Amino acid sequence: MGLTKQYLAYKPVSSFNIIASGRANISFVTINHAVGRYVVVAAAEKVLVWDMRICEKVVEFVRDKQEVTFLRTSPDHKLLAVGFSDGQVELFCFESKQSVCSFASHRSAVSALNFDLLGLKLVSGGLDNDLVVSDIVAQTGKCRLTGHTAPITQACFMQRFPDVIVSSSKDTQIKFWNIETQCCFKTIVDHRTEVWGIVLMRNDDFLVCGTADTQLSVYKIASNMDTLSSTMAVQNPEDESTVSPFRCTAAGSIQRAGHGRTINLVADSNGQVLGCHGTDRKIELFYFCSQDESVKKLAKRLKKLKTNKATSEEGQDVQDGNVRQLALTDEIKRLPTVSTPEKVKSFDLLLGSRNELRICCTFLKNFVQLFSLNVDAKGAEPETLYALQKQGHSSEARTVSFSSDNLAIASGSAESLKLWSRASQGVLRTVDTDGYVVSTCFVPGDRHVLVGLKSGQLLVVDVVPGEIIERIDAHEKELWSIILTPDKHGCVSGGGDTTVKFWSFELIGRSDGSEQKVLSLLHKNTLKLEETVLSVRISQNGKYIAVALLDTTVKIFFLDSLKFYLSLYGHKLPVIAMDISYDSTLIVTGSADRTIKIWGMDFGDCHRSLLAHDNTVTAIQFIPNTHMFFSCAKDGKLKQWDADSFQKIITLPGHLGEAHALAISPNGKYVVSCGSDRTLRLFRRTDEPLVLQDVQEEEREELENATLATGEESTVPGLPGLRLPSKKTIGSEKGAENILECLEVSKQYDEEGGKGALPPLMFAYSATNTDEFLLTVLSRIRASDLEESLLLLPFSAVCELLEKVPKLTVERKDHTELICKVVMFLFRVHQKPIVSNQVLLPVIQKIVPTLQAAVEELRDMVGTNLHAGQMLQRELEENDGCVLFRDATKQRIQRDRRRKRREASKRKFLQIVK
Repeated sequence: MGLTKQYLAYKPVSSFNIIASGRANISFVTINHAVGRYVVVAAAEKVLVWDMRICEKVVEFVRDKQEVTFLRTSPDHKLLAVGFSDGQVELFCFESKQSVCSFASHRSAVSALNFDLLGLKLVSGGLDNDLVVSDIVAQTGKCRLTGHTAPITQACFMQRFPDVIVSSSKDTQIKFWNIETQCCFKTIVDHRTEVWGIVLMRNDDFLVCGTADTQLSVYKIASNMDTLSSTMAVQNPEDESTVSPFRCTAAGSIQRAGHGRTINLVADSNGQVLGCHGTDRKIELFYFCSQDESVKKLAKRLKKLKTNKATSEEGQDVQDGNVRQLALTDEIKRLPTVSTPEKVKSFDLLLGSRNELRICCTFLKNFVQLFSLNVDAKGAEPETLYALQKQGHSSEARTVSFSSDNLAIASGSAESLKLWSRASQGVLRTVDTDGYVVSTCFVPGDRHVLVGLKSGQLLVVDVVPGEIIERIDAHEKELWSIILTPDKHGCVSGGGDTTVKFWSFELIGRSDGSEQKVLSLLHKNTLKLEETVLSVRISQNGKYIAVALLDTTVKIFFLDSLKFYLSLYGHKLPVIAMDISYDSTLIVTGSADRTIKIWGMDFGDCHRSLLAHDNTVTAIQFIPNTHMFFSCAKDGKLKQWDADSFQKIITLPGHLGEAHALAISPNGKYVVSCGSDRTLRLFRRTDEPLVLQDVQEEEREELENATLATGEESTVPGLPGLRLPSKKTIGSEKGAENILECLEVSKQYDEEGGKGALPPLMFAYSATNTDEFLLTVLSRIRASDLEESLLLLPFSAVCELLEKVPKLTVERKDHTELICKVVMFLFRVHQKPIVSNQVLLPVIQKIVPTLQAAVEELRDMVGTNLHAGQMLQRELEENDGCVLFRDATKQRIQRDRRRKRREASKRKFLQIVK
């Protein structure tokens, strides 16, 4: 079938305007050995790394159309763990700027992430009340910890006890988990309100937690061995826990100066400085002194109380006694409070050399600020080093428009008008409007922009100096719509005061008496109506003016005489947006009733009514010189339609929240939209043709893939409580299908004697025999999806797979690790049916010795290579007379350390200078 009509596809170019999302956290990152200069933030579905010194974007990570909810950098600053709203956890590499692996961990948004001390394990908490521990090296889930009854708020590894995880939840509980036993061995139930954050301080000596009140609870953690050695005898043996390796006792509380609940608790990497903030505009800082500093403070305090317990003659015995008398006031010191210009959404701390503390903050108004504080200096106050503020609107952009040369984009928000370069997506001008912008329009020549405010004022903005040259009180209420007249000599505005006003462009002299003239608007005529005007459009032939009213109708008047011509009624709710085609034959209207109606301008008849969106239609515009148009709505989607065939052409990837407005460039090649996720999204028309049947088929497949064919739950007969550290995904279902298809094709090929032409599927995998075919299929399944794929296999397929294992183990020893992983999982899940199946007995008897021999051989090979390498190193060191892979002498080491300290001090000095 030939193409009846060819459409060209629009593809996303980029999204801009957003500096940092309010939902995710902010974190310091180290790039090129520069500490305290770069920060990583979430920007809707992207992750951005900003250079705070030059205020520029350095790195950008993108996964999919899912919002980023949490960020965490690894201890070696090489990996970035990103949690998304769909429960996925993605690992990105800073060096390659690519995704390393992903974990399908949770069934809802990720709310907490943390690495262990070495960066080999990752714990994630989600809104599905579960904790998942993942192995970074094996790229698979390790275990799932269930026990909380409300969403997880924070989770972290302990340093002194590496297999212990501490987690907090909205169920008011703090739990301690053991990874090896996968169980909770201790629970703190002291709180009556939600626990919003926990943090471990000073090498796990203290546990601080924040709740819905204005106090921070502090718990002291001590090893059981330390406790026994200090007390020499336990007073109550029944109170001593035989399960927990440490004691966690309440040490007191810290009274916050701020108001409202504790929102965030953050500590620096060494656990010395604790920061917290509530619902107000301040960040409170606390310094946890070392044990020596605490003892000195205690001695001073006792001296003031005129006691004899801290005399210098008693020496170390008194010092050991003082350790047991330490109070929280001796161990915690309050630092100066950081006052912020707005309410803080998230922040991060970094304690650098010379005890300079850096605090980076994100705010609801879409900007990032970096503060500096000298911890040692007395009376030091926090100072602002850098601020990222000019790169985006402080609030949601409500309107966008294109210049006539397709090069500039104007966007308006609650406080400003910004002009953007379409090519670089950078800010050209920022104009403070002192009012809420609801409509914009470029004046012919692109030198000026007309701005309509919610107060009814009409602003004339000069683009070159970026200033407002005139304020006109055009309407008494909201100025919802501005449109140029077809002759480009004037404009028409419609407002909430039920009037449509006609203006002409005039050049007048400046008020300062200079000869240079400036643009102004002269009021020509007024059309008075009965209802609020929501939108105004003029036909290109200059005959008609269409006005959308609050009474759900669209009234069309003759432009010259303003006499009534037609009334378009049929919408159930008011018409929010409309547009007239280039040939003045069609008018499309979009309403709050979610429908788009296509009308004829000659008789006012409705050609077609389309149920276009899932929410209110907010903007509609025709592509110039065509009968195709774009629409956007509060469901966040952008859709392209054909007004002749009444068909939807394509749905573009829209906004994460509502879409407020869109604009199409005069040449029809670009589309820009703005939405509640604070992004401006730019799309470009490509030369790729679209076939409607193919597009519709792809959309149907996406809908089918959104619902898993095998259901959401991973169920196995006989194992009702199976809790894998992963969730079922499309990838795991496809992996199971590939394994089943591989086994079926291999069985048919083996029945034919293994001769003749290879099956097409084996040829596609570049496999020469069935064993290689099976290994290739298994190795191509993502490591995090392998267990879920094996879980979906029927038991008959499991038996076939196990029968092939002995031969695979002997012939392909390079895949010993993969084969072991598959066999161990199948044995663990299908233990009872495998044991009760007598046919598999000889197979198991072959698998066990062959796998053991393969693992031992692999272990011996690794050990041989390790010790051989060490022997070669020793020989080279003896022959060359120097230490291999290290600096030659201690003097060289000391020189390098001194040089690095000098460079660090210079770098830090340069960073602070503005």
